[in-house]
Amino acid sequence: MAEILDESAALESTTVGVFRTAATVKGGRRFSFSSLVVVGDRQGRVGIGYGKANQVPPAIEKAQKEARRKMRSYPIFGRTLPHAVTGRFGACMVRLLPASPGTGVIAGASVRAPLEMVGVQDCLTKSYGSNNSKNLVKAVLNGLGQLRSKETVESLRGVVIGSTEVEEAIERGKAFMPTSGSGEKAAAPVNVVGESRGRGKGRPRGGGRRGGGGGRGRRREVAADAAKRAAQSAGVAPPVVQDSGGDPSVSPPPPPESSPEQPPASST
Repeated sequence: MAEILDESAALESTTVGVFRTAATVKGGRRFSFSSLVVVGDRQGRVGIGYGKANQVPPAIEKAQKEARRKMRSYPIFGRTLPHAVTGRFGACMVRLLPASPGTGVIAGASVRAPLEMVGVQDCLTKSYGSNNSKNLVKAVLNGLGQLRSKETVESLRGVVIGSTEVEEAIERGKAFMPTSGSGEKAAAPVNVVGESRGRGKGRPRGGGRRGGGGGRGRRREVAADAAKRAAQSAGVAPPVVQDSGGDPSVSPPPPPESSPEQPPASST
């Protein structure tokens, strides 16, 4: 994450890595730390620094001071690079390609740090060979040092250069970029799926998908079955239970009392 060093100069720093080394002495092992820091203003100026100390904070502070002393300017074209370049350092080789607006910086952490600090927002990269973070950062700076602006090439060659491929790609990409600069965030979509599933939030009382009024409907069904069985055992027509519409104050009528059976008359 970028850290603001100087608000007046708009300088920011990014720590690429912190490295620990150990020296074996008579009493045990003695540790020391080193850090690699990239400092830039995102306006075409960037520098790297390497510092060592017995603790991490002093090492980062030393690296930041060295990076500020070594800052230099590099030509960039808007949000991207003016042309493709290949940077080399040691066993590392980094290929930097300009990209259309909206692409972003497609790179790893070590290659991304100097590109973002110099102000590049759209770029394609590919690294070859060793993946040592220190050499990768230096290879990126070697590639940035090979950049030449269109005006510089025209003055050196004494010719007029027309529209380049990078300029045409940027013009085509601008057609797909958002033009509204209000800065207002879009409203989040409202999720209405399953909103009646929560307790007490829009859920109908007294029943679900199976209907019947929930527990009250079940009790009415049990009472109706009991009345029907009692009527069948008494040999009378079963009572008609009217639906109360879910009103707990309305209860089904009680089953009729069966008259005691009279003994058959004896034939004399």
